[in-house]
Amino acid sequence: MNAISTTLPEPPLNWELPSRGHVGMLCLIAAESAIFVIFVVAYIFYIGKSLSGPTPKEVLHAPIFFSICLLSSSITIHYAINAIRKGNMQLFKAWWLGTIALGAAFLFGTALEWHHLIYIEGLTISTNLFGTTYYSLVGLHGFHVIIGLIALSTVMIFTFSGDVKQEHAERVDVLSLYWHFVDVVWVVVFTVVYIIGR
Repeated sequence: MNAISTTLPEPPLNWELPSRGHVGMLCLIAAESAIFVIFVVAYIFYIGKSLSGPTPKEVLHAPIFFSICLLSSSITIHYAINAIRKGNMQLFKAWWLGTIALGAAFLFGTALEWHHLIYIEGLTISTNLFGTTYYSLVGLHGFHVIIGLIALSTVMIFTFSGDVKQEHAERVDVLSLYWHFVDVVWVVVFTVVYIIGR
């Protein structure tokens, strides 16, 4: 008598390849992270090695309010993505616009700080090692915020013209990954510059 086979068929695999957009953005974030690591290490290495003033303790004041603005924008963009996935375009516009406003507020705060440092405290990129590393690191982050705001504003323009719809949620989500990256990097920069570096 033949033995009855008890082998069950294998269930089909439901795994799908990640979208090219997400993979591409994650690769970009990895590359940009490496650049930031270099700048952060340089800043930490040169802390306290300036031969002349001013020093970080003398001139730096932690931008708490503007940092809260930037970090809050991660929350608003999260809600914007949820809204577009549900097809609620009006809510998406509101949250997306809020993200842009918070990012712009952060940049305004950076501009105020730099104006104070340059014209009141006399700290420029060529003043001393602190000035060089400070403007390089904070400026690099500010540049990334500007790029992010340009991208967010472009999406906003296309949204108001009716070209961004629910089916574009995946693409918009890819851009949100970049914005979250910018926010996470600021946590590192803030910690190094305004806490460790002082």
